[in-house]
Amino acid sequence: MASEKPILYSYFRSSCSWRVRIALALKGISYDLVPVNLVKDGGQQFSAEFKALNPMKQVPTLKIDGITLSQSLAIIHYLEETRPNPRLLPQDPKKRAQVRMIADHIASGIQPLQNLGILKQIGERKTEWAQNCIASGFQALEQILQHTAGCYCVGDEVSMADLCLVPQVANAERFKVDMGPYPTITRINKALLELEAFKVSHPCRQPDTPAELRA
Repeated sequence: MASEKPILYSYFRSSCSWRVRIALALKGISYDLVPVNLVKDGGQQFSAEFKALNPMKQVPTLKIDGITLSQSLAIIHYLEETRPNPRLLPQDPKKRAQVRMIADHIASGIQPLQNLGILKQIGERKTEWAQNCIASGFQALEQILQHTAGCYCVGDEVSMADLCLVPQVANAERFKVDMGPYPTITRINKALLELEAFKVSHPCRQPDTPAELRA
């Protein structure tokens, strides 16, 4: 079983799925992708079949090495521990802690507040809500990055923090957040989008990307 090709359940636009797609690309892990459309048919994540895979009814979900994992950071940690090259967590404990801090800042402190399920509850003020949540998180993140950044979020090596940053900036752009006040975030995002792993995993290049959004 363990030698079977991993299967990633993903939605092209899901920022959490994109984090995992970047990790898989960076580590050179080939996988099969099963699209789960979070909008169509009332949300395919609510099907009995998918709920059996992931009781939280969320993407990403990864079947790998005979187990099924959900939660993007847990998946990335598993990939890091089982396939350590190239590493996504620095060896230095202080830098490693900074990487985890930034990843958590985005994965716990920003993204869940502007996630699809929450926006449905908010209703017609959803764009304003998402903008406020992202802006408030980015103000703090910009300040943190001024102390930790080199070429990327922490120093000059791509890390788990960067895997969280790029998809979150894409969300910000989708909700038309003014990126002017965040020059460090903008600079790092631009540098990361030049890297092949970030390009191949991009939402505009997925099997389930609608034709009008393809690039």
